[in-house]
Amino acid sequence: MERFEYEITRHSAETFDKVIYFCSDSGQCGIDEVSKDQTRILTDILNNRGSKGWELIQISFGKDGVMAFWKRRIKDKEK
Repeated sequence: MERFEYEITRHSAETFDKVIYFCSDSGQCGIDEVSKDQTRILTDILNNRGSKGWELIQISFGKDGVMAFWKRRIKDKEK
């Protein structure tokens, strides 16, 4: 039986100071323009976590930054 563990990480808005994302009065947020430097920062975060076995399952942008939801398979202990 496959088993998984999950982790949620937060990345402050300052990490993405050149990403133009906006939040409406209702709280919905979206990305407008993203510079090449900022896509590299996000790529580095994804590759760093991916190299440790984590798979991104969702990312959420908010006024204070980004929240990422990760999952990875738990290896069964040998008997």
